Amino acid sequence: MDEAVQSAAAKLVRRLKKGNYTITVAESCTGGLLASTLTDIAGASTWFKQSWVTYANEAKVRELGVSEEALEKKGAVSARVAIQMAQGALQRSGADLAIAITGIAGPGNDSTTKDVGIVYVGIASATWATSVRTQIGGNREENKNGFVHFALLSAMRSWDDAMVRTREEAEEAHRMFIEEEARKQALEAEIEAREMAAHERAPWQDEAWEDSTPEEDLGLSEDIAWSEGEE
Repeated sequence: MDEAVQSAAAKLVRRLKKGNYTITVAESCTGGLLASTLTDIAGASTWFKQSWVTYANEAKVRELGVSEEALEKKGAVSARVAIQMAQGALQRSGADLAIAITGIAGPGNDSTTKDVGIVYVGIASATWATSVRTQIGGNREENKNGFVHFALLSAMRSWDDAMVRTREEAEEAHRMFIEEEARKQALEAEIEAREMAAHERAPWQDEAWEDSTPEEDLGLSEDIAWSEGEE
């Protein structure tokens, strides 16, 4: 295994272990090479969920839920299929991160119009999904290794970007909370100040009715003589 590929795998695994995250993978053209690269690292059972090798289109549909429409319109080697493969693996495994690879390793392109060496990598989590593309020029073995390396680097880049976005969103939410609390306190202080000012202008209102004579002491008599008017 290429040292650069091993190094990239180790870096990705360190990210997973740091946050206690898990990963799953779905592969087509690489035939399980990505899963093998990751599970070559000791302790993989704590962060590696499971993997799929869905070489045939019907396997992508059956095992990962890739839509037949996407396969017909875009082809197996496409951004849409790569994302659907990753999302399908994520949902079925319950992992935190999924990587999917679909491409053309060569030496032929199986009668498609796409060039040998082209690859799409789908990356997905519970809250986001993306796809990246590149093209590598080499023989079949070189392309497969290159695809895996590209997938690992892309996953790290996407994961880091997502972590930054999550941190920024959390900081923004906290800032908005602080501003809202400050606004509420300022409003309460303003209301209190107005009430105090109103009290100072008319302090008699608090005692206005304290000396009022109770209704039963108004001195009204029930014995009222009514004079009858003359006819």
